[in-house]
Amino acid sequence: MFTSINPATGEAIQTYPELDADGIELALSRAKTAYDSWRVSPLDERTALLARIAEAWEADKQHLAETAVREMGKTLASAVAEVEKCISGFRHYAEHGPAYLEPTSVKTAGGHAVARWLPMGPVLAVMPWNFPYWQVVRFLAPTILAGNVALLKHASSVQGCAGLMQQLVSAAGAPDGLFQNLAIKSDKVSDIIADKRVVAVTLTGSEGAGAKVAQAAGRALKKVVLELGGSDPLIVMPSADLDLAAKTAVTARVQNAGQSCICAKRMIVHAEVYDAFLEKFSAGMQAVTIGDPMAKETGMGPLSSIQQRDTVLEQVARAVGEGATLLFGAEKIERDGAWMSPGVLVGVDPESDVAKEEIFGPVAAVYKADDIDHAIALANDVPYGLGSAVWTTDDAEIERFARDIESGMTAVNALLASTPEAPFGGVKLSGHGRELGPWGLHEFMNLKAVMYGGGKPGD
Repeated sequence: MFTSINPATGEAIQTYPELDADGIELALSRAKTAYDSWRVSPLDERTALLARIAEAWEADKQHLAETAVREMGKTLASAVAEVEKCISGFRHYAEHGPAYLEPTSVKTAGGHAVARWLPMGPVLAVMPWNFPYWQVVRFLAPTILAGNVALLKHASSVQGCAGLMQQLVSAAGAPDGLFQNLAIKSDKVSDIIADKRVVAVTLTGSEGAGAKVAQAAGRALKKVVLELGGSDPLIVMPSADLDLAAKTAVTARVQNAGQSCICAKRMIVHAEVYDAFLEKFSAGMQAVTIGDPMAKETGMGPLSSIQQRDTVLEQVARAVGEGATLLFGAEKIERDGAWMSPGVLVGVDPESDVAKEEIFGPVAAVYKADDIDHAIALANDVPYGLGSAVWTTDDAEIERFARDIESGMTAVNALLASTPEAPFGGVKLSGHGRELGPWGLHEFMNLKAVMYGGGKPGD
């Protein structure tokens, strides 16, 4: 049994039954049956379904958003924005997907070859709670377009969101079994990956969860895509617009209560502008309005759970114990639910244990860099490599950062955010493989070479 708990109040919302062995078998059988017909469906049928799903989500946008707020605590404004991004994701693949699947012809010594993209089968997605819709849509939309079918193992805390997604896809006219939410716990995942009807798996989550899924996929010799944690740097150079850089850094640390893999967590600031940036950034963090996530004026709601809040507080305490200074905040707020205040750490030893970890909450570490080489060294001195952001108007510096920062993405004078058109993913312990754009679509497709000789058939 799964129980959804409102992190703003600590109250139980609803319970959901766990899928038993017979239910899992039925879901896998439905997925295989759905794939047998969906794999040969016309491309315009797939794009039409994606367009109808987008319309269904548009019509139910408020309900979707409020369900996410109640289950994981993000503000209503950010939940609405997440649903709108999902709608754009469905529409992107409906409109641009066919071009991504165009075959390519090349000449060969004996004739020519045609490279074709073909579906592979049912794909399992293991997804987290922090963006309960968008994480899924990044996988679901291209899966539908590819001619594959989708199985979702969602986080235990957002089963309401998961069930609602399946309902809306079905209501849009999806064939039975095309997208199914499996209400299961993590201990059932390995057996599902091993099942011959499942061809691949994608996971967004911690590196620990990623290692387990990759191990299970490796045993079964199946494709896996992993989008794991991040401790993203935001580098500020002397030519930067400090006001905008500081404002964006605040947004990065408090949106989703700091529970976003790709938003900046470590602010690395050139010594020439360090004091000025720190003053602006600290003022912005202290001005964040904390309160009811359903209220329009709220800038930050609770964390997703008391356990997650306490994990962040423990990391801050260890950082201070290892020599860092907590300028303000990062304190438990005494009220029911998973509340804490935003905080800023300085003087963190880059070689300390906490400096190498991801702090998944509204706490920033601010570092002083002597020059661009030092800034890049600090940026790369963690085991993660998901995203990064740089603030400078110097073209040569931008090129250095783009070339030398070890990450899958770099935002220039902007908040790093995923978009349906661009590849999304990381390096190092942040995972491998890509989502979104043609790159994400192709991850779980068979690139088949059809070889033609020079003569006519029968020659």
